[in-house]
Parts: sequence; structure tokens; C-alpha cells
Amino acid sequence: MSANMKKSRWLPHPFLSVALWLIWLLLNNTFSAGHMVLGAVLAIVIPILTAGFWQERVCVRAPMTLLKYLLVVLWDILVANVVVAKLILSPNRTLQPGFFVIDLDARHPLAISLLANTISLTPGTVSCDLSKDRKQLLVHALHLEDEAGTIADIKTRYEAPLNKVLPPC
Repeated sequence: MSANMKKSRWLPHPFLSVALWLIWLLLNNTFSAGHMVLGAVLAIVIPILTAGFWQERVCVRAPMTLLKYLLVVLWDILVANVVVAKLILSPNRTLQPGFFVIDLDARHPLAISLLANTISLTPGTVSCDLSKDRKQLLVHALHLEDEAGTIADIKTRYEAPLNKVLPPC
């Protein structure tokens, strides 16, 4: 058996394993040896047990783009929290809620899922529905002043980096 075959069998999704391990440590708020080992065991076992549920292979390209994407998302979540708090707590609430549709360029199922989840993680917006052909995403915004600008921001800040990171394999 080749080294690549063994590696893929023991680490079918290496980025998922690293993410699970880091999330475990962050959720437990400790870097003790016991939690590091337990987190590592879970990070190896969970992807092995779930490998059969993954419809297609995940090829992560441009890891620096992925890191930049994560930093942008975290920043946007912080900023959106402040904006939503101001909107909700202001004495003269003039909210303009609305739905809008994003025509998707992303074709990889994981990229579409990450985009929808990113939108929902950002306070003030929620992904509501994906069309059956997976080409349009319906989004609700708490306050929608500029639909075209909001769509352009989502496409450039979130969808474009995801398309670089998760191209079709």
C-alpha cells in the first residue's frame, strides 16, 4: 500500500482534522496535554467515521486566501454586531428589512454551504433558501438600504475567496 493511500485512509480530510482539533481546544479553553491528546484523537476519528458521507473530495487550494477569508469573516462579524446593536437600540428605528437573491458563481457544494453559513453568522443577515439548481441563494437582511451594494460585498468578500479556496477537484 502506498504512503498516499495510507495517509488518505488515516487522514481523509486533513484540514477538517486540524480545524476540529483547534475548535476542541478553544471550546475547552485549555491547552493541557490531556485535552490536546483527546482533541487529536477526536480530530482523527471523526473524519474517518464520516468519510463515507462526503460526496466528493475536498481540495483546498490557496491556504493564505483561506486565512485571509477567515480574518475578514471575523472582522465582519464584529462590525456587524456593532451595526445591528446601533440599529436595534436607536430611539428612531427605521429598519428596512428585505429579501434579496444572490446569483451564485460558486459550484462546489462546500463553498456554497460555507457562503450560506457565513452570511447567517454575520449579524443582520440570514441565508433562507438555495434554489434547486444551486445557482441562487435567497437572503434576508434586517436593514437593506442598498441591495446591489450588499450583493457585491457578499460576492467579493466571501464568494470570490471561497471559489479560490475550493475549486472543483
